[in-house]
Amino acid sequence: MKRHEQVGTVSLTPSLGTNETAVVIDGIVSVRRPIPNSELRVFPIAIGGNVFGWTADAQEAERILDRYAHFGGNFIDTADSYAGGRSEIMIGNWMRFRRNRDDLVVATKVGKGPDHPGVTTRAISAAVEDSLRRLRTDRIDLLYLHVDDPEVPFEQTLLAVDELIRAGKVRAFGASDHAGNRLVEARIASAQLGVARMVAVQNQYNLMHRREHEQEVARVARDLELAVMPRFALASGFLTGKYRTRGDVARSERRGEIAEYLTRSGLRVLAALDKVASEQESTPAAVSLAWLLSKPNVVAPVVSASRAEHVDDFATATRLRLSRHQLLELDRASS
Repeated sequence: MKRHEQVGTVSLTPSLGTNETAVVIDGIVSVRRPIPNSELRVFPIAIGGNVFGWTADAQEAERILDRYAHFGGNFIDTADSYAGGRSEIMIGNWMRFRRNRDDLVVATKVGKGPDHPGVTTRAISAAVEDSLRRLRTDRIDLLYLHVDDPEVPFEQTLLAVDELIRAGKVRAFGASDHAGNRLVEARIASAQLGVARMVAVQNQYNLMHRREHEQEVARVARDLELAVMPRFALASGFLTGKYRTRGDVARSERRGEIAEYLTRSGLRVLAALDKVASEQESTPAAVSLAWLLSKPNVVAPVVSASRAEHVDDFATATRLRLSRHQLLELDRASS
């Protein structure tokens, strides 16, 4: 895959306050969004590696990543705990085989891995070294703290990450599953220490799970200029519209996660998605992601695919322009 010259700027989400850029990759125009307070620019959808080594084997993971790259995708999200590290290994092997590491922004998480759990200095340093080895790379572009441990002083964690950044092993970092007040505490501590500050936050946020983010984290993300990277952006696949009966859910490997959404309110959301998707001549999955991309400070939702053909909806979502009325319909249905 060859990267060509920049071809212009696009304003897809004016609320971000920064210009997006477009690049041409293999003849396809692909958008790049900046992660504030970093040098990173990413495709508006991150491909999640949490299913690699689980519902997607090595061969299918390669097909998924190839399809994602075909559409200009450059943002891969994984963790040291996914499939016991196999997700990172699959991604690392793919990058080595495709020789495209420099075209990509690779994010991984530490803190939940069985070998180096926690966010102490020793755990973070050892976990990053192992992730670098599995990913077959010399740097992690975006490192997330996968757990928040109040028993470990933020000062210790922040100093450990800053040392990795100074060593060139990590370029930027963020938090995953941290409450708003803890994000504020981390910012204060980083300012007092004079170390690198968080640039991103990855919490659950989608049409079925809004309250936690919108009532607390969204405001903090705005005030601290944090890029929001919603995880479970399609609610474990429920927002694709594939699961509308208990029989549908029973056939899914994620039935335990999806079953909780098969309620009257969940079906109301699907009905609204069906209506907007019909008007847009698109799919519920693409509309769900386009809704997220319209929200303040959202840079790139993290979406997983068990099969390569699922990736097409992700690319479609980056081009959808939902009307104000359509956005309001989705807001009302999911409130």
